[in-house]
Amino acid sequence: MQFPQAVLSLPISLHQSTPTMLYSITGFTLDPSGAAVLHQTRRDQVVDACRVNNASSRKRRVLTPGDLKHLVVDEDHELIYCYVPKVACTNWKRIMMVLTGRGKYSDPMEIPSNQAHVPSNLKTLNQYSIAEINHRLKNYFKFLFVREPFERLVSAYRNKFTLKYNSSFHKRFGTRIIRRYRKNATQDALINGADVKFKEFIDYLVDPATQRDGPLNEHWQTVYQLCHPCHIHYDIVGKYETLEEDANYILRLVGVGDSLRFPSYAKSTRTTDAMTAQFFSNISTQQQVQLYKLYKMDFLMFNYSIPSYLRLD
Repeated sequence: MQFPQAVLSLPISLHQSTPTMLYSITGFTLDPSGAAVLHQTRRDQVVDACRVNNASSRKRRVLTPGDLKHLVVDEDHELIYCYVPKVACTNWKRIMMVLTGRGKYSDPMEIPSNQAHVPSNLKTLNQYSIAEINHRLKNYFKFLFVREPFERLVSAYRNKFTLKYNSSFHKRFGTRIIRRYRKNATQDALINGADVKFKEFIDYLVDPATQRDGPLNEHWQTVYQLCHPCHIHYDIVGKYETLEEDANYILRLVGVGDSLRFPSYAKSTRTTDAMTAQFFSNISTQQQVQLYKLYKMDFLMFNYSIPSYLRLD
């Protein structure tokens, strides 16, 4: 059900959930294994980072339904997944389509990737009333997946600015970036925006004017801003670095592990730490500091170390 904009602008009085006990997650019983301890540690890390960084992380004490458009809802399994672009979200959306399809889909990999991103194929939390939102935030099993912030950033750059088929991104962002940050740009570059350099992309990200323009695009927006983990208590924080293990653990928790497996991931073009270091080698120390500040909450909340290649002195 779609609600009119006047309702969508109302603040949500979020359920203030307390930290989950080790073997009890929103009605689901965990096995007392190393996995349970690991995920408790990850939840604690988020809570601690939000508490320590109280001034910035709790500045907004209410969310609007518009803040919840990344939270995909599965009513049948009482499940909420916050999708983060460049963190296996295509395959997770495929999984959610299988779970919510009521028999329409059985193999997630038979769903074309473009279909996984059609908004009408999945229901998101912002489509519910305020009361319905609060009920689901309080009672449903909630999870998200995260990734080392700068690997995710480089992955987004490579996908959106170096591949010819992403011409819509070239037009929408590339032309703007080239116009602002490239001296003596050719007419072709100004019109098509198809050859944005990584340095120019970083110029754009750390420019205060970009922040004034409004929220960052979801592909390079922080997980902190997309999924609001300082306001919403997630039962599981999965990691891209342990993707299949964490994903199949979640599927077992919600009772579908025997019939559904997360697709294997063996993509040879995937962005690695070494590749990320190479991209950052031409970024100035000042911009590296600015960039780290921009993504600092993601590093802290999800226990990612400051990369060894960064120059923050």
